[in-house]
Amino acid sequence: MAVRVLIVDDEPLARKRVRDLLQDDAEIEVVGECSTSEAAVAAALEHKPDLVFLDVQMPEADGFAFLEGIRGEKMPAVIFVTAHDKYALRAFDSQAMDYLLKPFSEDRFRQALQRAKEQIRHGNAALSAERLAELLRQTQQPNKFSDRLVIKTGGRVLFVKTGEIDYVEAAGNYLVLHMGKEKHLIRDTMLNLEARLDPERFLRTHRSTIVNIERIKELQPWFGGEYQVLLRDGRKLTLSRTYRARVQKLLEK
Repeated sequence: MAVRVLIVDDEPLARKRVRDLLQDDAEIEVVGECSTSEAAVAAALEHKPDLVFLDVQMPEADGFAFLEGIRGEKMPAVIFVTAHDKYALRAFDSQAMDYLLKPFSEDRFRQALQRAKEQIRHGNAALSAERLAELLRQTQQPNKFSDRLVIKTGGRVLFVKTGEIDYVEAAGNYLVLHMGKEKHLIRDTMLNLEARLDPERFLRTHRSTIVNIERIKELQPWFGGEYQVLLRDGRKLTLSRTYRARVQKLLEK
């Protein structure tokens, strides 16, 4: 049975390098090549690859975004193609996940490919998306926050820029992203999303609300020592006393 392979890397030469090393392997069927995480998610959902060569860091949306996009689907085996330092690579080793450190040799490539094939044959390839996503969070460079979020809605996978978010509102086990006249629902926690958003651009104003600083027009006194956050489009949100000092300090800059 052929091993279906998807190659994901924003560098054309890097994709060609992987493709060339695979071309003489009779067990391999390359089902697609992608230069962005957005295209890779669509290709993975369509072709159901057994193995993905995944570049960890790509412009706009990285390997993390790809893994978020296929969450809930059957996970393929993954060989990370990365320029991470040795400290970060130890995290991959500890999780028994293979990686190729650019530039890699043919022998190292063959070794990683053989390990992936064995995982696939023994049914051990489908590590959960949550586990992979958490690993990428741990190995991302400090102060690297998400520029885009992945949203699944109506059978589609959307990549939205965080800068387009007006505010985020908790709704049970979900979060509602308010973006102009649009609303999008994602399954996540306030704590997790807050950690992924740049604190210089987004503020927690309430235990159930995160606001884009650029959307804030002014703060208005309200009852019980709380304030209302008036957005530029006229909407009003609550600013609790717990978060008031931090909000006022940033708005005074």
